[in-house]
Amino acid sequence: MIRKVILVLASMVTATAIADEQATPLPFISTNATIDGKLDEQVWQQAKKIAINNVTWPQENIPSPVSTTAYVYENGTSLFVAYRANDPNPELIRAFYKDRDRVWNDDLVGLKIDSFNSGRSAYQFFINPLGVQLDSIENELTKSEDSSWNGIWDSAGTIDEQGYTVEIEIPLRVLNFDDSKQVKNMAMEFVRFLPRDQRLRLSNMQISHANSCWICQMPEYSGFEKAKQGNNVAIIPSLVLSKSQTRDIDGSNVPDWQDNDKSEPSLDVKWAITPDTTINATLNPDFSQVEADTGQLSVNNSFSLFFPEKRAFFLDNADYFSSHLNLIHTRNIAAPDYGIKLSGNKLGHTYGLFVTNDEHLNVLVPGNLGSNVVSLEQKSNNAALRYRYDVNDGLSIGSSATLRDSEDYKNQLISFDTKYKPTTSDTFKVQLLRSNTQYSQAFADEICDGNDGDCAQLPSSECVQGQDCDFNEGVLRTLNQDDLDGLGYFLNYEHNTKHWRTFTSYQNYDEGLRADMGFMSQVDFNKFLAGFEYRWYGEQDTWWNRARWYTDWDITHNDDGALLEKEIQTNIAIDGPLQSFIDIGVEHRKRTGLRHNKASLKIDNNSDLFSENTLWTYMEFKPVSGLFAGLNLRAGNKVDLANNRVGQMRFARPVINLSLGKHFEVNFRHSYETLDADDALVYTANLTDVRLTYQFNINSYLRIAVIYTDIDRNTENYIDDVDAQYKSLSTQLLYSYKINPQTVFFAGYADKGYQDDDLSKLSKDEKTFFAKFSYAWLM
Repeated sequence: MIRKVILVLASMVTATAIADEQATPLPFISTNATIDGKLDEQVWQQAKKIAINNVTWPQENIPSPVSTTAYVYENGTSLFVAYRANDPNPELIRAFYKDRDRVWNDDLVGLKIDSFNSGRSAYQFFINPLGVQLDSIENELTKSEDSSWNGIWDSAGTIDEQGYTVEIEIPLRVLNFDDSKQVKNMAMEFVRFLPRDQRLRLSNMQISHANSCWICQMPEYSGFEKAKQGNNVAIIPSLVLSKSQTRDIDGSNVPDWQDNDKSEPSLDVKWAITPDTTINATLNPDFSQVEADTGQLSVNNSFSLFFPEKRAFFLDNADYFSSHLNLIHTRNIAAPDYGIKLSGNKLGHTYGLFVTNDEHLNVLVPGNLGSNVVSLEQKSNNAALRYRYDVNDGLSIGSSATLRDSEDYKNQLISFDTKYKPTTSDTFKVQLLRSNTQYSQAFADEICDGNDGDCAQLPSSECVQGQDCDFNEGVLRTLNQDDLDGLGYFLNYEHNTKHWRTFTSYQNYDEGLRADMGFMSQVDFNKFLAGFEYRWYGEQDTWWNRARWYTDWDITHNDDGALLEKEIQTNIAIDGPLQSFIDIGVEHRKRTGLRHNKASLKIDNNSDLFSENTLWTYMEFKPVSGLFAGLNLRAGNKVDLANNRVGQMRFARPVINLSLGKHFEVNFRHSYETLDADDALVYTANLTDVRLTYQFNINSYLRIAVIYTDIDRNTENYIDDVDAQYKSLSTQLLYSYKINPQTVFFAGYADKGYQDDDLSKLSKDEKTFFAKFSYAWLM
């Protein structure tokens, strides 16, 4: 079947060749420019001058209101780029000292580089007028931008009475490219962002909005004849020192603090063993996060929350492991002793492989009405492999394979996928999956709801039929599943023009499918979706610049054909003055409630079908420099999952980010949700996330983070016993000094605690002092 799909898609590829535009040569100059943001050296007068004079967003290819020039040359080891960005009102320039990758709302200049000239991905390097860096990798296959990638490059900027100047040096070792060719062609785009009443995107090229692939439209630049990647080696030793205290406060007698002092050296090595292939290795790594995750409100939710990856070992070349579905989500790996990763790109072949162990085993067990995370205190082995071949500009074929195993568990998955663009407007995506999973009885016992001792000790057959066992769906998905096979597939078609888009997709994941290395929280379902979008474009002098009407309809059944969900939604969005955006929508959903008999996975005659109707809006604006304000509102009826009925829900999430001067920033985010049912309150939930940051300069900052959760429940309006209150508080004080993304020093303090019905006040159960040092030797 897989072979037939590939052959059919390949047969659709036309033999018509489109002549490439002649590449623009970049000058080779042996001089190294001094990166100080002053543009006063003679070498820049010999560089290639490129005008950035075209507005590509929100308008399509109109003349730029400001003058911007890029100066570009290379010397065989680095690419040097300088920008002269003139501004008739320099007092309106938006620029602040912030940590890297946090200046997206500022004035910016930069460039995109498709170093393989393949139209599949591009490095992005942007800089604000003070020299703060923002870098990422744009992936055309997944239509995503990964800002967690961090390269080591140099930049500086200065603001003056006519605008600002930025200089950058990008060592070519940061890029992956084919150095077997004497003259190398790379696609590049030179960009400026001008945020005022509108946020204008200025470019040296014209972009067709009818073609969703912007990377494919970038012009080619030739040169780099002396560029050789060589066997570049980066050796990064690090040391983590921590002193932590923990105690069990679940009870009336609060014990003394238990101390745990840790001193952990580790080593990371990155070696370009060939110009096309890189190997990363890590020994005894500290994979703990320095930054606290953004707080998420988890109430009246049956599926697991998603948290993004932030750790350097997994982030390097992470786009090499991407496919249409999230089959490789490395946050599943918690505390390995070692890790090794091989990745490369050669003549259209992209590949990646990593192997790690783990001191723990964290597994997401999916279902069709909910999912559960299982954590076992046992070692596990983990491996992932990804390969993609770009046949031509329109066709890519790939495969992924993952493996996880431990003493009581094993999961294997293999997947094949393809992306085919017969025209610039049409895109087909296909992905096929097959898995094999082995659970033990000990594994199933771990997820008996509430870890009930009596239930966990029952024989499997009795436990399934026992009405006293308070099962969640994860228990039933693992009991009596010694050898579980599963199949799945994903089909998607999209037709996208400048003014309208239509799309349809179909997913089918049977009850035995498991993608445990990835993030797949739902199985035992098939879903059909169809949608349409129409876009309007304002003129340059109108109060609005873009508007969009969107609608879709979807229907979902389980493997037995029982209806899980049927939904229709529509919304209209408008981009207006003061960089404002407002999106208003309504949705109607038929949704299956919880199972009456929790010991059975059946849906028919074992659940109720409820109607949910919701009105929602999201709005944001950036009226002045340094201020972002956003508000998300939802109201309507929603299923009360704890009591299997419909209630009236209200939700609000305001967000305010405010810069006070060039150095100090306040980030405020609050989530509020309340639910009423049967004419009485069910719960009220609040989550507040506040972060105060003082950025001393480009390299260092001091940050205080406070995350507070407060959930109040009306116990008289619940079927089962629940806590009337739950409060939690976590705080973090963090000092950071970064010479580059891999030469860093962190020091800080963090604690957290909670309060429930058994505790009279909010009490701490964890405290940690920590410091981390790392230094990158580049050879």
